[in-house]
Amino acid sequence: MVVRGVELDRSVPALLFKVGRYPLHQGSVGAVRSLGRAGVPVHAVVEDAYTPTAVSRHLSRRHVWPTTGLEDPRALVERLLGIGRRLPARAVLIPTDDEAALLAAGARDRLAECFLLPKVDPGLPAGLAGKRGLYRRCLAHGVPAPDTRFPADREQLTAFAAELGYPVVVKNLAPWDRLRAPVVPGTTLVRDRRALLALVGEPRAVLLQAYVPREAAQDWIVHLYAAPDGRCAPVFTGLKLRSWPPHAGVTTYARALANPGLARRSARLCRALGYRGPADLDWRLDLRDGRYKLVDFNPRVGAQFRMFETAGGLDVVRALHLDLTGRPIPSGGQREGRRYVAEHLDPAAFVAYRGRCGVARPPGRAPGHGGVEAAWLALDDPLPAVVTAVRVLALAVRRRRH
Repeated sequence: MVVRGVELDRSVPALLFKVGRYPLHQGSVGAVRSLGRAGVPVHAVVEDAYTPTAVSRHLSRRHVWPTTGLEDPRALVERLLGIGRRLPARAVLIPTDDEAALLAAGARDRLAECFLLPKVDPGLPAGLAGKRGLYRRCLAHGVPAPDTRFPADREQLTAFAAELGYPVVVKNLAPWDRLRAPVVPGTTLVRDRRALLALVGEPRAVLLQAYVPREAAQDWIVHLYAAPDGRCAPVFTGLKLRSWPPHAGVTTYARALANPGLARRSARLCRALGYRGPADLDWRLDLRDGRYKLVDFNPRVGAQFRMFETAGGLDVVRALHLDLTGRPIPSGGQREGRRYVAEHLDPAAFVAYRGRCGVARPPGRAPGHGGVEAAWLALDDPLPAVVTAVRVLALAVRRRRH
């Protein structure tokens, strides 16, 4: 089927898969809509029958399987194969979180019985999603990154924090840690020694990172697809304007904005690493020294990928499906000015940022409006937004009671 110049193979289904129980996952809804609108049969693993993804009109079938991240990886692989054997044809497997991406890459040969996957070194995604491995690769390839330390005990924890200077950023060391044994709920900014010691019980499971002050920084997003020949196309760039929690959490409001230099830098890094497949990179421009510093390399489709598309309608998920079904990926520049908003989180982020020093804005005039991509609301697919609103309200009521 042709979607504004993008011809997809409707005989090849897709299966979306993530690990852990977080039903409000906008990246999954975006992927269902992207491929479903193009006529591709889309299946998804979901926590229950009433997640936003599960009720999308573009979903062909939901597979209810509430994973936790505590399972034996081999059991996860076997369950995935069980689903795959019931599909009408080998499917494009689309991991939508780091844990699923690492599982798929590590078991690629086993999963190939039922699924189509990018050909990537089985250990590379783990080395990029894991903070220690990413930092070492940045050093090896001359890629700027925030100064990072890996404490082995509480003495090193406090010494490294003093060396980096407060406030300091604390992160879980490895992707699976956030599900199995999280020390912090996510990226956390700690302002003094007392707060650090109260927060971190087991230093071996965290890293410390130098904080780039928000008034001296811009947060940039790069989404790309690295093809088997090493060519990265498409490569999209955008500016994160708000997040929740403020300045450290997930993107709640962003804008597509061309940054050719950063696009080339990201593509060169993927080629140097030998990475293949979809990727979501977070860069922080430190205005004090003018350098883009790599903060995260997510070896999978990013949650806000639908903010980005070419004039021909190509996005990263469609590029993945085209490549794995043997079809050419058409070239084309990104549509400028497209905005992304996560409706369930951005109102709180807007209030938090208002009247405070937010991220530094890029110089020059912002591009004209290129449309708004909402995480949940779509006129042709209204139920995910309704379900999201109900679940957010129910969660708020439960928290208030407790």
